[in-house]
This record gives sequence, C-alpha cells and structure tokens, in this order.
Amino acid sequence: MIHIPNLKRVAAGLAFVLICCLLASATTFAQTPVQRKIDGIVAKIDNHIILRSEMEFTYLQYLAQSKQQDAPGLKCELLESMVQDKLLLARAEIDSVTVEESQVNGELNERVNYIVQQAGGVERVEQYYNKTLKQLKDDLRRSIKEQLVVAKMQRQIYEKVTVTPKEIRNYFNAIPKDSLPYFSSEVEIGQIVKFAQVSKQQKAVARQKLEDIKARIVAGEDFATLAKQFSDDVGSAQDGGELGFFKRKELVPEYEATALKLEPGQISNVVESQFGFHLIQLIEKRGQEFNSRHILIKPATATINVEEAVAEMDSIRNLIVNDSMTFAKAAKELSDDKNTKDNGGMLTNRATGDTYFPMEQVDPAIFFVIDTMKVGDISQPIPYKTPEGTDAVRIIYLKSKTVPHLANLRDDYQKISNAAIQEKRGKAVDTWFKKNLDTVYIQIDPEFQSCQILQSVNQ
Repeated sequence: MIHIPNLKRVAAGLAFVLICCLLASATTFAQTPVQRKIDGIVAKIDNHIILRSEMEFTYLQYLAQSKQQDAPGLKCELLESMVQDKLLLARAEIDSVTVEESQVNGELNERVNYIVQQAGGVERVEQYYNKTLKQLKDDLRRSIKEQLVVAKMQRQIYEKVTVTPKEIRNYFNAIPKDSLPYFSSEVEIGQIVKFAQVSKQQKAVARQKLEDIKARIVAGEDFATLAKQFSDDVGSAQDGGELGFFKRKELVPEYEATALKLEPGQISNVVESQFGFHLIQLIEKRGQEFNSRHILIKPATATINVEEAVAEMDSIRNLIVNDSMTFAKAAKELSDDKNTKDNGGMLTNRATGDTYFPMEQVDPAIFFVIDTMKVGDISQPIPYKTPEGTDAVRIIYLKSKTVPHLANLRDDYQKISNAAIQEKRGKAVDTWFKKNLDTVYIQIDPEFQSCQILQSVNQ
C-alpha cells in the first residue's frame, strides 16, 4: 500500500463501518440502560455515547482482519476515529444535516437481504440472534442512519478537495524510495451480462399464486399477514411487506408507476418487474414520497432457458469481435448488469475505487477464464450465477494486464492520484475535527487521557 498518514485510523474507521453493517454489532448497540452502565461509557459527545464494548469489539475485529496479536496505540486511534464520527453526528444535528428515510430504508433492506442470503434464510438468522427479523432491523436501523449521516457530513467537508498534477508528483516524490510499494500483476476486466429468462410456464405459476393471494385479501384476509407468510422479499416480509417512504425513481419503474396510481389502502393488480411478480398496496402519499407494502413472488427457476441467453450473448460477442460495436457501447446498451453497464462494462475494485484488480483478488470464476487470455481478448459466453443467485451468461473482456513492478508515476498514476486525494481529504476532515472540538460537549474516560488528540479535548 502507498503510505497515507493516519492509515491505521483510516483503516480502523473503515473496519468499524463494516462491523456496523453486520447484525452482530446491532445487538451490541441495542443494549438496555442497565447493560450500558455495567458495560461502561468511554466517551460522551453531546447526546452520543461510545460504549467500551463497541470499541473492544471493533479492536478485536481489526486484529482478526489484520492477523495481528496486538496493535499498540490502536485503541487510541480507534477511539479518536469513533469520537470523530460522533462529533460529525452531533454537528449534523446542530446544522440540521439529515438523510432521507427512503435512503435509510433502502440501505437497510439491502443489507438485511444480504445477511439473510449469507446465513441461509430468515429462520437461521432469527435463531442465531434469538430475535425476529423485525427486531433485528430495528436494532440495525439506527447504526445505518448514523453511517449515512456521517458519510454525508464528510462529503460536505471534502467535496471541493482536489489534487493537481504537481501535488500528485510531490506526494509520490515524498515517499522514501525504500518504502515504495511493489505491485503484483494487475488486470482490468469488463463483462457483459445477460440474465437467463424464466420459462413462461414458471411465470404463469408465480402469477397465479399471487392472484390467489389477492383473492384471499379481497375476501377479507389481512395483506400484511399474508405478506409475512408468502412474500419472497425477506427484507420487507417481516414488516408485513412495508417498504417505507421512497421518492420517485428510487424503485423499479413498473412498481412505482403502479403504486402511484393507487389510492391509500387500494390494492393493485399483479405487476411484473425484474424481481418477479408484485401485489402492491399503497399506504400513504406525502408530497413527492410514497409508502407502500407488497407481496413478491419469484418464479421458480427449474426451467430457466440458459441456452437462449448463450445464443444472445454469442451474437453480442460477434458484433464486438467484428468491430461492429465497441465493448463499452455494447455493455451500455445490451448488458443486464446495472453495476457495470454505465462504466463501459468494467468491474470496479471497491477497496480502491478504480478498475485495477491484483490477480490474487480476482474472483476465481473469472481468474481461470482470463488466465489463458491475451489483452484485448473477449471470452466465449460463460453461464454463471450472480451474487443474488440469478442464472446468467456473460462474456469477459481483458482490457489490460500489468507485470509485477515497483510503483512509478507512469504505470500507477491513477493509484497515486487516489492516494494523494485520500490523504488530502483526510487532512480536511482532521482540520474540521480540531476546529469543531469546542463546539460540542465532549467527555472522555480518564483511562484514555494519554491519547494525544483526546488530551486536546480535555484541555
């Protein structure tokens, strides 16, 4: 890694955000006042507190991720990072910086769906935590909302931060020569995806199941009760299918168009979207937002027609290979993968924000495809399953591949630029932090009075 000052604190902060995404931490945050007293508060920032258990859990998680037995000074850095986040929250309240409930609901449902998929079902999650999914969502909601507010505050602090080519060169030249990182072989990979389609027969079965459910509701049964029993949307099923408030264009078009035509309490006809079939009930309209509940039935995938998707993908590949269409244009116009189609089909490395992947970090399913490819090659159509479990077919494009080398400005300009701007943004947030220390009430446990940044708080 290219050296960035306060790297440990940055990494610890990232680890804390990741932990907050998990239901394990939600249980920690949901303690009663009696538990908090026993647990112990290590810091108080206006109305926000940091529990000793939160810090210890984050500390142990960091050690596990970094495969260390101990990290001297890390607890000070962790506490500083956590105090900074709480200060951002306190200032957000003072400055009336908020996030939309629809954004919180969307993020919450996405994370809960992911957790349920990873755990192998709702029942396994509920058994592990001895809580209903609704209770766990309630526990998790606050931490997600806080994360979103902190991220919004940070963006406001550094949104105008940029780096010039001169600053990038100066940043690189300031790295000691014996500290320059050695980059392993890296690749840029693109993909075009086509989802395999469910057979008409399976769609008909799913639609009829939902029609039967609607008939039961019309006959007097409760929509929310049936949603809990039958909906395939595990994120909302435990809430009786309720999604919460969303603005226009935040839900798939078919769903939104139908929901907005309804009156509160009215139930729609069966609607098909990319997720399956929906039965929708409008709960409330509020300005440009609306709240609704739904029952989702996904068609069974036993008779998915992968062969059709392979044939379609083969035609797309021929267009590109014969120079009738560029890969980027084909991805934008023809790919079903929303995460890459607007990026020319290129996969993005979430850890760095760029399109370069060290070979050892490439998905094994892709690694063995590109291992025998030359730069510029496009693979034959390959059937696979998406992370969501959808049957699909894709072609892989190997855009570039580097050889192992010592970091230099010519080959690694984008990486160095990213590191330089992250350092500058970090400094902007640190400056803001120190400037605003006296604008809120901060109390730190005497045990941590030796931490330098906290000494300045208590002076």
